[in-house]
Amino acid sequence: MSSARTALKNSPKKFSICRLRRTELPSDTIKLARFLIGKIVVHDLPAGRLTGRIVETEAYPPGDPAGHHFRGPTPRIRSMYFAPGHAYIFFNYGAHFMFNIVSETAGTAAAILIRALEPLEGIELMQSQRKTIRLLDLTSGPGRLAAAFQIDRRYDGLDLCAHSALWLGKTRHPVGPIGKTVRIGITHAADRLLRFYERGNPFVSGPKHLLLPPPHRKKSSFESK
Repeated sequence: MSSARTALKNSPKKFSICRLRRTELPSDTIKLARFLIGKIVVHDLPAGRLTGRIVETEAYPPGDPAGHHFRGPTPRIRSMYFAPGHAYIFFNYGAHFMFNIVSETAGTAAAILIRALEPLEGIELMQSQRKTIRLLDLTSGPGRLAAAFQIDRRYDGLDLCAHSALWLGKTRHPVGPIGKTVRIGITHAADRLLRFYERGNPFVSGPKHLLLPPPHRKKSSFESK
């Protein structure tokens, strides 16, 4: 049995999902990026419900030179200044939508990129949307998961803690050990250990060598929080 199918077999078949309340979210981007590992993304569609466990995130805290917000507010990033728990969606390189969760108090721009999900419910709908039956190609990677979950700019600024079609939830399913490493595909602040993932989960994206323990290094100001 493949690692992907093993992961899905070990996921709960019947589980209760409770909506995350904004008051439960840590009021710090890096802490929230770690907190979100194991939480659930839900998209209720006319054709059915899609759910997936968050298994990989990247933090883009205030003042981060790799973030869209580094040079100040623009109309494109307006939603990054909303209260934590809102969606920030952008179109990357004219190819993929990217699903982010706003992470600081209203008025302070910062966000967390959701990089990978472990698909739980609505897998056939995801396969149809992604035009593949290979499980690891459904939601492993930010562009893939946005396509599988049909997330686009229509949801930019949406409150993910409210009673809407796209929302964040939690279950009692245990979370595995959480690792941290460098972020992917950036050139500024590329050495920051601001990417979090569930160790051993086959749906974690990116080169596997980046998941190896990093050499000992002095913590940056971003990581010392």
